[in-house]
Amino acid sequence: MAKLFSFINDYKNLEKAVLNVIISEFFIQMVNATFMNILPLYMTRKGFTDEEIALFITFRFLGVFILALPLGNLIKGRKLMPLFYLSNICVPIFGIAIVLSIAFHLKYLTLISLLLWGASFTFMQIPVAPFILRNTKKSDHTAGISLSYSTWSFGGIISGIIIAILDKINPAFFDEQFVLILFSLLGFGGLFFLTRIKNFKETASEVFNTSDKKEKKKKPTEWFLIFKALVPTFIIATGAGLTIPFISLFFDKIHHVDKGGFSALSAIASILVAYSAMLVPKIKNNIGYKVAIPTTQSLAVISLVALATTQFYSQYSVAVIIASICYLLRQPLMNMAGPMTTEIVLNYVGKNNREITSALTAAIWSGSWVVSGFMVKILLSHGIQFVNIFLITSLLYGFGVIMYYLLILDYNKREAKGLIEN
Repeated sequence: MAKLFSFINDYKNLEKAVLNVIISEFFIQMVNATFMNILPLYMTRKGFTDEEIALFITFRFLGVFILALPLGNLIKGRKLMPLFYLSNICVPIFGIAIVLSIAFHLKYLTLISLLLWGASFTFMQIPVAPFILRNTKKSDHTAGISLSYSTWSFGGIISGIIIAILDKINPAFFDEQFVLILFSLLGFGGLFFLTRIKNFKETASEVFNTSDKKEKKKKPTEWFLIFKALVPTFIIATGAGLTIPFISLFFDKIHHVDKGGFSALSAIASILVAYSAMLVPKIKNNIGYKVAIPTTQSLAVISLVALATTQFYSQYSVAVIIASICYLLRQPLMNMAGPMTTEIVLNYVGKNNREITSALTAAIWSGSWVVSGFMVKILLSHGIQFVNIFLITSLLYGFGVIMYYLLILDYNKREAKGLIEN
């Protein structure tokens, strides 16, 4: 049993201030996980069509896309703590606004609230990785990024467990609207942990191994290097946008799994994701990027194909069991590669390009999901089934895995030439 949790030692040396920022991120991700799973169901109950839901959800990602690049330029060389406070205030407020505007069918207000809600996430999403890299030792970078990455999973665990319990107690009273407002209010909890950060001198910019810091800061952005690093991310993100926001609808409409059942399933998946993400430092040290990233992602693609094809025999009771198992396999396998790909991309582009790369990563994910959301709306309106949409995602994922492998090979070559900053 002790060996199962020996990975905890990898996180002991993280700065307390960094830990408190990551805990505040957990509260933001708890709101995020709840809305990702429950908001499509809530909109369905309120009479929105699948096409409308796909369209409305894209506005959340449009907010991130619009703000990402300006914010990436703004934060370079500046303190990041104020942005974490802003995110922990705005995300819950606009979350509540979304729920109420949907309840009263104020569609334009819903779109605006989703846009601002998405933008609020950028104040945590974009600066957190640069903050960790600035304020931790090189040996703790993987641990810090992995722990930050796992907040999505821990948020999903707590969200799923609470929703499943409330659904068992009284599903009519603790309906989708109640749940979304409850977790929006819980999102304010991150402020408490930010206020615990005292006597902490934040590093406002990267520490360079040169005495000529002014010249280092003037170094131009290396756009071609950034482009090469982000091509795999773009491909994976485009595929994910076709599937991830609509997983709960797939289980609801194809396998008739209600919010309580899907929340319980998501909680189990999140536990597996969190555990696998926490193992990343050990996995990286034992087998390296070259084996770990392509292997986990390839197995995730196989699981997604098996999940999608359950629609072909959904009339049999075994289909929902197989779909659930595949979902539980796909989630940790795909997500455990995330901390490794984040670290390799930020190291590949170098210290001078990290903030803008982090911003572009957020913009790519959100922009791709905006485009993918419109694509799903069009596909659904033309009668294209979920299984075919998910299979398109699998093809994109497969191509993305190949591109990540090529990036790793180039990373190793650049590292051998001394071009990767350590």
